[in-house]
Amino acid sequence: MKVLVTGASGYVGGRLVPELLREGHEVRASFSDPAKADRFWWHDEVEVVEMDVLDPAEVAAAVSGVDAVYYLIHGMGGEDFAAKDRRSASNLAAAAARAGVSRIVYLSGIVPQVPESQLSEHIASRLEVERLLTRSGITTITLRAAVIVGSGSTSFEIIRQISERMLVTTVPDWMNSQVQPIAVTDVLEALLGALTVQTRSRSYDVGGPERLPYPELLKLYAGVAGLRRPQVTIPALPTDVVGTLAGLLTDVPTSTVEALVESLHHDMVCRENDARAALFRSGHTFVPLKESFVRALARPQMGRAADTDPRTLDPMGPMPHDPQWSGGHGGGIASLIAGAAAVVTGTLEALTKESS
Repeated sequence: MKVLVTGASGYVGGRLVPELLREGHEVRASFSDPAKADRFWWHDEVEVVEMDVLDPAEVAAAVSGVDAVYYLIHGMGGEDFAAKDRRSASNLAAAAARAGVSRIVYLSGIVPQVPESQLSEHIASRLEVERLLTRSGITTITLRAAVIVGSGSTSFEIIRQISERMLVTTVPDWMNSQVQPIAVTDVLEALLGALTVQTRSRSYDVGGPERLPYPELLKLYAGVAGLRRPQVTIPALPTDVVGTLAGLLTDVPTSTVEALVESLHHDMVCRENDARAALFRSGHTFVPLKESFVRALARPQMGRAADTDPRTLDPMGPMPHDPQWSGGHGGGIASLIAGAAAVVTGTLEALTKESS
């Protein structure tokens, strides 16, 4: 099958392309800047095309002649990210329909079971994109995932860097929602299955084997990482303050962090489990959360070809093409001081708002 992977330079896209090649598919990979394709070992094994998803002409050229499209593009914060998401999805849907594409696979986020008016702007935009792609008339398979675990994953890097840089983990009293993380290797398996599953357009919730509250997730990570991080619950800490603090503490773009924090008010867990039978091969074993943390934190051993060749590296661990802000840096004294200052500032602000 000839497949277009949009967002091929992203975290999931960069790991999906090799899996598609191993399955024997012909891959076309889109980049906003094709020169950046050289960072990936597989760049000379795929057709690299330039595509700005906001440019209808470039989108039309990219989808021409392909059987299926992986849509791995979405905004994460900024004043107009929802509008850009809307335009991007509309461009792709229209061009794919004209080109006779038979399938679109979209990786989205878990949609909590609350009225749509209560959804975060981030999740509401993801849901709108899903609907726009589905309205194309093309069979559209949407995978909805919560926290994706693996070195380089935005959600994982936020967990890693906050844990490294805060001697005491401060938890808002409202952040007791349940989350169902999933290892990136399991996400890749689901994406492969979505390419051939026989069904009409629909969404599948995909999650790992465990559900737990966010504070327990942080405790488990700290234990695996060998960090002693006592937790302190802070009452009435506003969501926007939490987003700002997390943005200050991490190297992840602040707008991205703030968008994700909005989603912490609701349970991000699978509503149904039929994805396991429909998308995963028989005998597939999901990676337990603790093991996924261990593998994400593993460092390649220099001098061993199997540990440095990107063709054989564990997708759960770091890759040469991962963003510069990923990987963790141990924090250091400067980061610890900054973390302490941010916590004090945020706590004072919360108390001030509560008393006013």
